[in-house]
Amino acid sequence: MAKTSSIEKNKRRRKMTDQYKTKRGALKDIIHDRSQPIEVRFAAQMKLSEMPRNSSKVRIRNRCELTGRPRAFYRKMKLCRNQLRELASQGLIPGMTKSSW
Repeated sequence: MAKTSSIEKNKRRRKMTDQYKTKRGALKDIIHDRSQPIEVRFAAQMKLSEMPRNSSKVRIRNRCELTGRPRAFYRKMKLCRNQLRELASQGLIPGMTKSSW
């Protein structure tokens, strides 16, 4: 089980990303628009850099929904490999069975 603080920190990052999504997108559109004057683009870059770091989507870490484990994460099921194997062995994931021979 991951530390509760790291799980909560990731939740805060997800919330902040959703909050600043439109503002960051608008600034990035201005920055990447080559028809804008360089001063306008630079000003938009400065505004973007003044925003909170945790509002960036890149800083979100994928974590297991059950344990909070950050590694060996399967995006499709939102589970880590350990929990995926346990649930598959118990037959709780439809269409998935643990192989045995």
